[in-house]
Amino acid sequence: MGFIAFLKTQFIVHLLIGFVFVVSGLIINFIQLCTLLLWPLNKQLYRRVNCRLAYSLWSQLVMLLEWWSGTECTLFSDEATVKTFGKEHVIIILNHNFEIDFLCGWTMTERFGVLGSSKVLAKRELLYVPLIGWTWYFLEIVFCKRKWEEDRDTVIEGLKRLSDYPEYMWFLLYCEGTRFTETKHRISMEVAESKGLPKLKYHLLPRTKGFTTAVQCLRGTVSAVYDVTLNFRGNKNPSLLGILYGKKYEADMCVRRFPLEDIPQDEKEAANWLHKLYQEKDALQEMYNQEVLLSPLFTFGFGVFASGSPLLILAFLGLVGAASFGVRRLIGVTEIEKGSSYGNQEFKKKE
Repeated sequence: MGFIAFLKTQFIVHLLIGFVFVVSGLIINFIQLCTLLLWPLNKQLYRRVNCRLAYSLWSQLVMLLEWWSGTECTLFSDEATVKTFGKEHVIIILNHNFEIDFLCGWTMTERFGVLGSSKVLAKRELLYVPLIGWTWYFLEIVFCKRKWEEDRDTVIEGLKRLSDYPEYMWFLLYCEGTRFTETKHRISMEVAESKGLPKLKYHLLPRTKGFTTAVQCLRGTVSAVYDVTLNFRGNKNPSLLGILYGKKYEADMCVRRFPLEDIPQDEKEAANWLHKLYQEKDALQEMYNQEVLLSPLFTFGFGVFASGSPLLILAFLGLVGAASFGVRRLIGVTEIEKGSSYGNQEFKKKE
């Protein structure tokens, strides 16, 4: 372990990083409080100043991800889409599977100059979190209780207030509403089945109210919807603590752009559009998983054949044949017809 790597694991260093973040955050929050005097005089100047104040705080967290831990975020998109980054108001749809997915999103916004003006539809509890929640308040972040009957007027008012925002903003939506877990996924798919919707393998059923309302309220301001799918190589599940200890991760972000004109204006049709989008996201996730899992095997196999060694080639073919035979045997054992009769007898008794 090198000296720098050693320092990254030390509690006193973590304490220093936290101290700098808290103190600078409190100073920034105080300055933001003072900028409220600008609101009645020049609302747009107030917004520009607060974008830069927020950047000075959020960039510290982006620094931890990119420089301190050395995490690499690779962006996959088409050239035409990349040319629009940072040059238009957009709605971002991001999968909510990881503890640090918001940090990867901030890294992306920092690259294209919209970190300070980035927005999110956040749960109201976060408003009371020191530093982050307070900074969001001055940034006009839209907060909700996740109870549509109570949120409707507040969300609509907050979204309409952003219609004349002077800086390009990326408005983040976690349409799944909460972070993915196996338990939540099971419950979500039960709901999908009850509603006659296709089941998803890697995502929760999207909540459509926030999306359709955002599209309706920001139509004319927002130019497009960016669908972002985030994954980490090696099937890793990164954490904020891991980042603080300098652990490096490799993130892949696939971005697709949908012009807002392509999204139906009718609320029900827009909701159906979102469900279809998540079906596509699920298929994309399946493709990613297969590529990640299978590509090392193909690379190894290519290397074996390229070596020209008959012994290596025969050994590799024997290994593949044995694996294929084992899988077939496993499938045979787990066929429904050969499964345990436990439960069938109980069912017959009930009949």
